[in-house]
Amino acid sequence: MKITRGALVLAVLQIVVTLVWLVLTEPNKAVFSHWLVVTPRNMFEHGHVWALVTSPFLEVNFVSLILSLLMLWMFVPTLERFWGTTRFLRFVAVTSIIGGLAGAGMGMLTGRLDEAVVGLSPFVYASIVAFGILYARQPVEFSFYIRMTGRQLMWGFIAFLVLFIGLQQLWELGASYAAAMITAAVMTSKRWSPGLMWKRWRIARARAKLSVIEGGALAARTAKKKRPTDEQRFIN
Repeated sequence: MKITRGALVLAVLQIVVTLVWLVLTEPNKAVFSHWLVVTPRNMFEHGHVWALVTSPFLEVNFVSLILSLLMLWMFVPTLERFWGTTRFLRFVAVTSIIGGLAGAGMGMLTGRLDEAVVGLSPFVYASIVAFGILYARQPVEFSFYIRMTGRQLMWGFIAFLVLFIGLQQLWELGASYAAAMITAAVMTSKRWSPGLMWKRWRIARARAKLSVIEGGALAARTAKKKRPTDEQRFIN
């Protein structure tokens, strides 16, 4: 249950940025939102692309903040220990940025240009998908009465989000969560992972340059009949 370094950094950053937001006056909050928060207007009209990096660390919903911190303590460290801090932080960056872009894009479609996409929730739900794929059969116990596997936990969260987004019609958040979770599924899949596909291509390319030489028992019998040349004798 010990939190890892990367997860701790994310938790501290989110707490600090959120506390700074809370102490700001309303005019300063408007300036903060204009420059550092992902909205369709900020992204596609003003071109504030750096908000994709800053917006995830602001959480204006108390329930979402508590849920994010709990996930950073309970489930996320398992992924960081499995991947290592560098790959884990890359996962955080990719899912958060893609989630922010998808949320802003959906806001352009719905016409709600000032709908903010904030918080680490896209990454958090993406991490649950990654946990459900990597630890599909891992038992998860919330109490003596609630027991499930990692895969069941993943599908349970997906079902909850479908109901939550559909009933409240939060299409921007829904697009953000869905894009981040699909990205997580691709990144952790053994078939579609870009990293694994790149490694397979490099291995196939290396094999094309290799050749098989005769060796073993057959080479030993041949050597008795015919005296090997220096090139054959010293080949590895």
